[in-house]
Amino acid sequence: MSMELSKKSMSISPSPTLSIDAKYKEMIASGMDVVGFGAGEPDFDTPRHIKDAAIEAINKGFTKYTPASGTLELKKAVCKKLLDDNSLAYAPSDIVISNGAKHSLVNVFSAILNPGDEVIIPAPYWVSYPEMVKLADGVPVILQTTEESGFKFTPKQLKGAITPKTKALILNSPSNPTGMIYTEQELSQIADVAVEHNLFVVSDEIYEKLVYDSNTHCSIASFGEEIKALTIVVNGMSKSYAMTGWRIGYTASRPEIAKIMANVQSHATSNPSSISQAAAVAALNGPQDSIDLMKKEFSSRRDYMVRRINEIPGLSCLNPQGAFYVMMNIKNVLGREIKGKIINSCDEFCAHALEVCRVALVPGSGFGAPGYVRWSYATSMENIKKGLDRIEEFVKE
Repeated sequence: MSMELSKKSMSISPSPTLSIDAKYKEMIASGMDVVGFGAGEPDFDTPRHIKDAAIEAINKGFTKYTPASGTLELKKAVCKKLLDDNSLAYAPSDIVISNGAKHSLVNVFSAILNPGDEVIIPAPYWVSYPEMVKLADGVPVILQTTEESGFKFTPKQLKGAITPKTKALILNSPSNPTGMIYTEQELSQIADVAVEHNLFVVSDEIYEKLVYDSNTHCSIASFGEEIKALTIVVNGMSKSYAMTGWRIGYTASRPEIAKIMANVQSHATSNPSSISQAAAVAALNGPQDSIDLMKKEFSSRRDYMVRRINEIPGLSCLNPQGAFYVMMNIKNVLGREIKGKIINSCDEFCAHALEVCRVALVPGSGFGAPGYVRWSYATSMENIKKGLDRIEEFVKE
């Protein structure tokens, strides 16, 4: 029987990062010597006190449904974190706990978008943003940035992208995939534009703890009550606490937006995992030294990766300020023959590199950045050295 399926859902592209990671794991399982740089996942174990809190929750029988938008205890812990770290005062009724920050973002767009509403997405962007907007019947509007500008847009560019249909702006700092950070001055100017045009700002701050050198993270919601009312802060436990599989994210917003998201979530998932919520409380309220240890290691890996890439003829990259990614510029090798094949795109570069030298990278096309390839340095220094050695040999004349 032939039946028409959902046109909207069929228009959604699969996540290229997860596709690459799945291919990498499939090759590893078959016994191949492959080095993977695809997934955005810290290679550290979840800290012991967080795991202990989960085990204690299980032993105490904390294994039933919780309120749809999360436990009061975790909401209070999130409020304390936002006040202590970001100077943002929120009430528990402003907080919605979800099954990871990705789920939080889906909730956000479901709550604020109507059919035809436009959402400005600066490129390079995280691969899921445009698809999430489309799932909520919104229209992604890509705002292109350049490497020369540090992959950041200006207030003038933002104003030029605004139309009568513009509803929101997505702001991701530190950025996936570029690792770049917007300064306080830049954020203040962006906030002024958002307030002037009454735009929601979806501020994805999932990498806020992973900043390096003298760089600092600042939330755009901290520039006054007007921009705070327009901002929906999105964050979670995955990156800062090596808790990717625990699936806990959260939002902070005006209570009327939080209520809509909670209602949507109540029908979609009932509630986030009770056990993971107990672990998240321990993560937020407990010792934070594990973050400093991760940052130190990530910084060392970043320094090595950036130096090596910039030493390889034809390849180059900027020095990321945060997160754990490097965007490698491959434009100077496009059109060349590499190991018996003419390479005309970043997709062809990554596919050929995986086939020939067994290195799994993510093409920039999925991030709105053709001509670039994303590396993740959330892997061991041994793997980083091996992968870079192979890529250097791969592009050698």
